[in-house]
Amino acid sequence: MKPQIHTLPNGLRVLILDTKSFPTLTMLLLVGAGSRYENEKNNGIAHFLEHMFYKGSKNYPDMEIISQEIEGMGGHWNAFTSKDYTGYFIKAATYHFPKMADILADILLHPLLQTEEIEKEKGVIVEEINMYEDTPQRRIADIFENVMYEGSPLGYDIAGTKKTVTSFDRNTFVNYMESLYQPQNAVLVVAGGLSGAGDVLKTVEAKFSHWKRGKAAGYSSFDAKQTGPRFKVAKKQTEQAHFCVGFPTFGIADNRRPILKVLSTLMGGGASSRLFQEVREKRGLCYYISTGVEQYHDTGNIVTQSGVTKEADKVKEALKATMKEHTKLIKGQIKDTDIARSKEMIKGRLLLSMEDSFNVAHFFGLKELHENTMETPEEIMKKIDKVTREEIVALAGEIFTHDNLNFSIIGPFEKESLTVADLEF
Repeated sequence: MKPQIHTLPNGLRVLILDTKSFPTLTMLLLVGAGSRYENEKNNGIAHFLEHMFYKGSKNYPDMEIISQEIEGMGGHWNAFTSKDYTGYFIKAATYHFPKMADILADILLHPLLQTEEIEKEKGVIVEEINMYEDTPQRRIADIFENVMYEGSPLGYDIAGTKKTVTSFDRNTFVNYMESLYQPQNAVLVVAGGLSGAGDVLKTVEAKFSHWKRGKAAGYSSFDAKQTGPRFKVAKKQTEQAHFCVGFPTFGIADNRRPILKVLSTLMGGGASSRLFQEVREKRGLCYYISTGVEQYHDTGNIVTQSGVTKEADKVKEALKATMKEHTKLIKGQIKDTDIARSKEMIKGRLLLSMEDSFNVAHFFGLKELHENTMETPEEIMKKIDKVTREEIVALAGEIFTHDNLNFSIIGPFEKESLTVADLEF
């Protein structure tokens, strides 16, 4: 599975991938713009702008018309913002592709950005922020990265703050668009069963070739070396405590990524993982616990998150059990059967995800946008198969150190009730 790659004269990279499956497709535009490109004054603008593109454009003047057009062809549409990229997509039956292309191009290249709509959407964004504050299972991940990347835009909340988002005016959006929404800073992907879509490239050229190229802004690299553990207790009256414990790793270009993926899966990938079995099944201390990996251009992290009973002594017991599993991996206490199962889980879930045209578009689009490579799922699986026990143990010993530890927790705790000492290896 490999897409055709075309670059328009304005620099826009176009990926076309015919999965030869169901007669549906996803059209996805990824832009190298996110919260790490912001500053203290405009924090939240990338996410707010994502909302505004669907508030009206030259040929589709309001959200009601946009939604009627897309849903009128049985389609699904959405957008999402991360730290370092933003995505916009429409998914529908293949024969609607020309209309999909027309809508996506118009809303992204000719947004109205009306002041009245901006003011109304401020209330929507504030309520979204309130929702996150009332969702500790989600909020704790933001707090964790606030701690890990303190002082860097990587540590900003993607949604921004109530103070920043309510201060934006039309110029804030225009300036941000001009600095990052350039064709050479974007990737357009069309993936799915393309029979019946017509000449895909010709349609894309007709809609996006007039997108004017400019100079895209960069971001400040994160190179702060951690010299000691970082610890934050966020006091909140909750019925369950949620914590994150993690460590800095490396960026997306590092060739140790397959090893890190196997390591994280061994630790907390699925119900058969070490942490799920030890913390939930054997001790009954949590409902969920999992380990994941986040990677940016210049840095990354591996983090375990869990929701545990809120009694302080039980939280400490859960933390002790969690850190013990880290120690076991450092010492090489791993069964070959566990390694083999983790590898199969990674490969199987990657293949299963490729059944959906959005996942196909997102997978290859992100590869092109951030890595400038067309590494296929098959190539990734071969790398996973080559990971050895020795490499896993060596990486665990390098990453899992006391000075590199980052911890955050939400719950009804005083700061003194939990300390770094509760996270000793």
